[in-house]
Amino acid sequence: MNSFRLMLMFSNNTCKIIRGSILISPKRTLFVTRQGLFRRQDSPVIRCNSGTLARFSQRSSSTVARTEKGEDSFLKWLLLLIPATTFCLGTWQLKRRKWKLELIRDLQSLTTSEPIPLPIDSIDIKQLEYRRVKVRGRFDHSKELYVLPRSPVDPERETQEAGRISSSAESGANVITPFYCADLGITILVNRGYVPKAKIRPETRMKGQVTEDVDLVGVVRLTEQRKPFVPQNNVEANRWYYRDLEAMAKVTGAEEIFIDAVFDSTIPGGPIGGQTRVALRNEHMQYVITWYGLCAATSYMWYAKFIKRIAL
Repeated sequence: MNSFRLMLMFSNNTCKIIRGSILISPKRTLFVTRQGLFRRQDSPVIRCNSGTLARFSQRSSSTVARTEKGEDSFLKWLLLLIPATTFCLGTWQLKRRKWKLELIRDLQSLTTSEPIPLPIDSIDIKQLEYRRVKVRGRFDHSKELYVLPRSPVDPERETQEAGRISSSAESGANVITPFYCADLGITILVNRGYVPKAKIRPETRMKGQVTEDVDLVGVVRLTEQRKPFVPQNNVEANRWYYRDLEAMAKVTGAEEIFIDAVFDSTIPGGPIGGQTRVALRNEHMQYVITWYGLCAATSYMWYAKFIKRIAL
């Protein structure tokens, strides 16, 4: 009896398959395929024929194509940000280079301008960095300080080696000496200049240890911030690695006023003046070449992928 019902059910459903049409009943669905017969329960009623399937396939393909086209378009404009960004960075570095060159010229003009009398007001001093001033007085050689390691300043070489980690020049020290200004009644700090390592000790350069009053022209300098990897100043050993006016003034009893003696103020047999470094680090042209080079390379890659390929 069960076999008869099954055959009857199969015959009824088979009759409903007409010319490639398939009927899917709400409760039972019978599919006839090349592999055989299988049943799916509780499916919605969907009647479709070969034409409907073809139109559905076309719409699906069109939807997929539009989706892929939209994704490609988004990726295309997203990747265009890379050459655009590198171009902007290269242009910015050009402007930075122009600003740096103007700053260097301004500093050089200050260090070669006509000297003015040294003011004693601390506010005025802070506004005069790199300005030339003139003073008259005498040195106190008993309280010399040594900033090291230092190499003699050569403006042309400084420009070429700006930004390098090391230098090929000889190593020595800058001699910082308290200087009593007779006309102002105060003691300031003067960077007398460079001495080689063999001349750091005062007894090796006694000829330059003058005790009479002298006229000096110097360049005003302010406290120097310690750079990364630069050691801390060793006050007890009198080894200074950067210019700390507060600590130097406390050790020597001078005011927090510091000047670099110019080359013309060099005393024969003493340290060599003119040790003011005004050549700032200027590597902007290298950055310009780098960013513009990346812009050109990424622009060509973008063109080859999204424009040239479409044209072909």
